[in-house]
Amino acid sequence: MISVSDIAVYFGARELFSGVTFNIREKDRIGLTGLNGTGKSTLLKVIAGELMPDSGIVSKPRSVRIGYLPQHIRISDTQSVFEEVASSLKELNRLEAEITKLTEEINRRDDFHTGEYMKLAGRLADATERFHLLEGGRKDLLIGRTLSGLGFEKDDFYKPTGVFSGGWRMRIELAKVLLQQPDVLLLDEPTNHLDIESIQWLEDYFSSFKGALMLVSHDKALLDHVTTRTLELENRKITDYPVPYSRYLVLKEDRMQQQEAVYRNQQKWIEQTEKFIERFRYKATRAVQVQSRIKQLNKLERIDPVETDNKAVHFSFKGVERSGDIVLELKNISKTFGEKQVLNHIDLLMERGEKIAFVGKNGEGKTTLARIMAGDLQDFRGGRKVGTKVQMGYYAQDQAERLDPGKTVFDVIDGEATGDMRTRVRSMLGAFLFSGEEVEKKVSVLSGGERSRLALLQLLIRPANFLILDEPTNHLDMRTKNILKQALSDFTGTLLVVSHDRDFLDGLVDTIYEVHGHKLTQHDGDIYRFLAKKKLPNLNELNRKAFANDTVKGSGSSSKEDYQKRKQRRNIIRSLQQKILKLEKEISDLESRKISLEKQLENPPSRDMDFDRLSIDYNILRTDLTKKLDLWADLHEQLEKKEQTKI
Repeated sequence: MISVSDIAVYFGARELFSGVTFNIREKDRIGLTGLNGTGKSTLLKVIAGELMPDSGIVSKPRSVRIGYLPQHIRISDTQSVFEEVASSLKELNRLEAEITKLTEEINRRDDFHTGEYMKLAGRLADATERFHLLEGGRKDLLIGRTLSGLGFEKDDFYKPTGVFSGGWRMRIELAKVLLQQPDVLLLDEPTNHLDIESIQWLEDYFSSFKGALMLVSHDKALLDHVTTRTLELENRKITDYPVPYSRYLVLKEDRMQQQEAVYRNQQKWIEQTEKFIERFRYKATRAVQVQSRIKQLNKLERIDPVETDNKAVHFSFKGVERSGDIVLELKNISKTFGEKQVLNHIDLLMERGEKIAFVGKNGEGKTTLARIMAGDLQDFRGGRKVGTKVQMGYYAQDQAERLDPGKTVFDVIDGEATGDMRTRVRSMLGAFLFSGEEVEKKVSVLSGGERSRLALLQLLIRPANFLILDEPTNHLDMRTKNILKQALSDFTGTLLVVSHDRDFLDGLVDTIYEVHGHKLTQHDGDIYRFLAKKKLPNLNELNRKAFANDTVKGSGSSSKEDYQKRKQRRNIIRSLQQKILKLEKEISDLESRKISLEKQLENPPSRDMDFDRLSIDYNILRTDLTKKLDLWADLHEQLEKKEQTKI
């Protein structure tokens, strides 16, 4: 469907990548992976036609429709959320306008049997068929369900887009892209601003999406659940693995070991050959052999050594004084924003060494509760008591934006380091993947991922025995997340983490707290045990919102049974539409024949005309036409009922 051939992109004199070649086939499920800065976002822009490569070609049929979600978006603030999404459905809106125009024109005419009338009727039938295939009659319903699935409340639909934060605006843009039903979806970090429930909803959407998907994500669980193929951008080249992410890691390790073995063997042969040449270079009796070896060396295709993108890095916390047994106690905590109740009569006791996570839908109060615990939010009702000798470290969602843009990477960390840690600043920066000239970069020129990395390191080097981390993995690549997870696993203090990253939470925390309905509910075990305990396929079922009373209790896009029902329903609708179109053509032909026979019967019978035969044919035709008109009405009634069926 899409062919990428020998693509290269340069930023000034720096080569971002070159020789990139691969195909995107129908129904492909591709995960595009690589460290921050390797060019994943740039490659998506090239495929989407947003950026021209410096060399190479992207070939795609004109009919292929591409839906592209970049990391950074612009949304008009002149419309409501619903209007913004609806305005993006250009084909449906065009078809709707065309159907209205053609219907009005046909209703004004009475030349039912002319070619021009039939041409208009044909155009109307074609537009109507396409409109129904795109489920245009359910446009408002589909918009509502998509917005609900992405976490919007029904009351949010009619609020202006300008009142929403950047994360919610990204959800609006994602809804627009998904509802356009493209042939190819190109999504750049779509889950960065989604809660776990919305990520689960998105997975369900991908499972029924009929087109091809190319996804940039640092969410390992999402990649494993959704993709079947992994493209890795590394060292300015691309490697294609026909497997999901976890399997790709195994295959990559095998490939690297094989490459390393071949490289070592070649180096050993080169060393032996060079020694032979040097030893016998000036001996006439070995001149032929020496020249032969020299030619072999010159013609040799050198194997590159395995580069160190996957080197092992470690980070450990500085030892601090132990806190008391009780780290933090909350009693009867309540919080409102205006008239909106967020938290209501919440109690929580955290003991030394506990590692817990808050999960739930965005807007339920996870961040608010974390801020109260960290002392970052003072305006609340209830009691908060910090234990003895507690040294708290707090990472806010916008922590990366709080960095001083005028400082260098080195200055940020050097300014936080104390005592003997001052001598370890460069090694700590190296552990978080800042090395060489990168430590002299100004914060203002760092990417989102680099800023997040730096902000995390800034927090983690501060003495703390109680860490509160709010969405710490946003914008982090896989390797940095692994470094952070390992460091937190080894951390001997107390930990609270708010996260939507299931793989990051898995094995890190001991207890899950669900923030929902202004309350806090405790669930022992990790994130997957929590899901199993709830006996749900995913967290989306915890608080699924109905839209326009179109869902019934127990329904959900995550259910395979419901998916099969919807698929069967779509097939029935499509079959009915095809039958109606076929029948309308037959009715049109019969009406034309009926008019012709009526004209013949109106004239006096000629010698060659069998009047009785014409009369019989005319009556048979009328009977047939009546039956087909009745069937046409019945099929339309069936179609209307099926389109209104609630799944």
